[in-house]
Amino acid sequence: QGRMWAYTVGFTVLPHVGGFLGWFLNRKETPVWYEKLKKPSWCPPRKIFPLAWTVLYTGMGYASYLIWNDLGGCSSKAIIPLGLYGAQLALNWAWPPFFFGAHNLKMALIDILCLDGLVIGTMCSWYRINKVATLLMVPYLGWLAMATCLTIRIWKDNPEQKPGKSE
Repeated sequence: QGRMWAYTVGFTVLPHVGGFLGWFLNRKETPVWYEKLKKPSWCPPRKIFPLAWTVLYTGMGYASYLIWNDLGGCSSKAIIPLGLYGAQLALNWAWPPFFFGAHNLKMALIDILCLDGLVIGTMCSWYRINKVATLLMVPYLGWLAMATCLTIRIWKDNPEQKPGKSE
């Protein structure tokens, strides 16, 4: 019983690790560079993002635990459903370094478009295994849809500086 509790917590906390590292490594760039970007009127306030990601990471982490548990741990049946989940999590964690760290809006856009596809694939692979886990991913997919539209708008409205030009 105690061991299952540890797995539940571990899976639930795991997504937060990359999210926290992404924030920590890019925290100085956010108020400086990000604030100067042209953003659409519907862009959420900056203070909403940490709260939203805390809720979303918790939901997706717990959902991944449900899938892992239902498939009997790291079995051969878990390779595709948890592999898709791991791949989407890696792309999720890669977005802040592309966007905030490298200021590479095009790579951030490519990343989030691939991320969208992997999240949909993850949810499709999870649906027959655990519908609750799949439903826990719905808010994440909704937020990603908004974040994708926001990334597209920021990419379009903020042409990247050509090398050699000062900011």
